Amino acid sequence: MVGGYGKAGGYEFSAEEVDGVIKQWQDLLADLAADRQHAEAVANVQAPADEVASHTFINNGANPSGQSLLDEHNKMVKYTRNFITALTAAKNKITVAEQEHREQLAQQDKDGY
Repeated sequence: MVGGYGKAGGYEFSAEEVDGVIKQWQDLLADLAADRQHAEAVANVQAPADEVASHTFINNGANPSGQSLLDEHNKMVKYTRNFITALTAAKNKITVAEQEHREQLAQQDKDGY
């Protein structure tokens, strides 16, 4: 709930403090973008040598664990983006669907298609 708009779901912010909260979540999203490189490195680790023990470690442990890390990372990014969208929509007193549509259009403009 932001300034009386929206239904309360465990969080309530005044209209004055919501910008700071949105900024914190945007900062988290930027940190997650930087962390993605680390998760990809773990998910794509290579065998140190071309021998059975190294390949077994990579195929049965390292790569599956790294892929799990990357999957969870992607879920966290999605959750964070959705929360920013919801906060922004509440701040602007528009529906989440309208805000998501605006962000999709902005991303298309940014990507050039």
